[in-house]
Amino acid sequence: MGAKILWVDDEIDLLKPHMIFLEEKGYNVETCQSGDEAIDLLNRYNFDIIFLDENMPGLSGIETLSKINDKNLGIPVIMITKSEEESIMNEAIGSNIADYLIKPVNPNQILLSIKKNLENRKLIEEKTSMSYQQEFRDISMSINDKLNHKQWKEIYKKLVNWELKLQQSDDPGMKDIIKMQKHEANNSFSRFIQNNYIDWVSGNAEVKPVMSHTLMKDAVLPLLRRDKKLFVILIDNLRYDQWKVLQSLLQDSYRVELDDVYYSILPTATQYSRNSIFAGLMPSEIKKKYPKYWIDENQEEYRNQYEAELLQEQFHRLGVDVKFSYHKILNLNAGKKLADNINNYISNPLNVIVYNFVDMLSHARTEMEVIKELADDEAAYRSLTKSWFMHSPLRKIMQFLSSKKINVIITTDHGAIQVSTPTKVVGDKNTSANLRYKTSRSIQFKKSEVFDIQKPGEAYLPTTNVNSKYIFAKGDGFFVYPNNYNYYVNYYKNTFQHGGVSLEEMLIPFIYLKAK
Repeated sequence: MGAKILWVDDEIDLLKPHMIFLEEKGYNVETCQSGDEAIDLLNRYNFDIIFLDENMPGLSGIETLSKINDKNLGIPVIMITKSEEESIMNEAIGSNIADYLIKPVNPNQILLSIKKNLENRKLIEEKTSMSYQQEFRDISMSINDKLNHKQWKEIYKKLVNWELKLQQSDDPGMKDIIKMQKHEANNSFSRFIQNNYIDWVSGNAEVKPVMSHTLMKDAVLPLLRRDKKLFVILIDNLRYDQWKVLQSLLQDSYRVELDDVYYSILPTATQYSRNSIFAGLMPSEIKKKYPKYWIDENQEEYRNQYEAELLQEQFHRLGVDVKFSYHKILNLNAGKKLADNINNYISNPLNVIVYNFVDMLSHARTEMEVIKELADDEAAYRSLTKSWFMHSPLRKIMQFLSSKKINVIITTDHGAIQVSTPTKVVGDKNTSANLRYKTSRSIQFKKSEVFDIQKPGEAYLPTTNVNSKYIFAKGDGFFVYPNNYNYYVNYYKNTFQHGGVSLEEMLIPFIYLKAK
């Protein structure tokens, strides 16, 4: 059965050809000649869409619209008017109409408005599914090619964009296909990292990507030299897909000048990647050059407490003389305090804000049942991130900065992946606890399931023992000990983890926003 339409117009008899046209298209049309009649019909019957004349005797179209809105029916209302006065148009649009048509209207205009408001989602889903199916083969072929680091960035951005488009679909088959293709891509990407990572960090590669330890020098400082004033906002554990859902909340304040991803170092964990960002050095170099600023795995102290000091040291080594402030936001009150005082810092050439909510969200999802319910899958995880940002002090800070015409970089230290494939490992009591990487002098593992680095020095990784080694989970894998194996598999399966090798963890956003 076609959609049911209510058409309200005091000259409804003149619109008879339109009614016949719509009925021939399969729609059911109910008509009336006044706002009062329309409200009475809405009290008695259900309608899918309303066409409402703006200029009627008695209850006007705008007044009728107000009464319809008061009923909170959620029915799209199309306002039709003879007037082209801007004030009437503004009032109608401000009253949350779905569309606005100027008389005389032809039947095809009406049909287009109906399809746009009632069939829009279905048509978009069908077009999106068809377009993805056409590109699926091309992406699959590319994944199996010998890609370079730039091509992998483009493949990942394509996959994220398709995933975001397809999440609106009611077709579970399409969601399964994109999930399968991401899994295939992660398998190939893991091989790519195994083949190239050591050469990148050791300097043996002729061409290498921007990575954690080169981010400030190669990406941030060139923008600072151009702008003379810049805020760098590092949101811990922010994936590229999460950035894309935040983007819509910033479009009124900022224009995206650069939408890019860069490569996190390994392990893709805060202790390593974020310290490297601020130090401009690989982890073992930090430990050697600044031992008082490096906290080893086996120490109980907070491992990222010297980021401001490391940034100052990096600027000193680079010969950069710049006044900067550094702020780490670990809770809501700290965010509110910074928002209240942000005006005190805008005279600085550089201000760095580390915001820790998304990382806390991923940890809380592992440990708290209510967060698991709220972020059951990838789409829900993104939605929760968007909801947080929408109501956060960080959004207030960014709106203020935009009003002062101050440009912003949004970036992160690593991403996270939803794990599902357990990998058995055996380690001694000194083995690190992370589910996506392990370091110890004694680890037993299945070589095909991990990326192992037997000589950490080659990857500039610190060690606590001369025989220490590192292993990294690949794709959606996570490490589990044989003891209580089933319990820990069930407990950690489908949680969001970081530390290992995956597109989601290693290819992470670097976004440059220009204030409007």
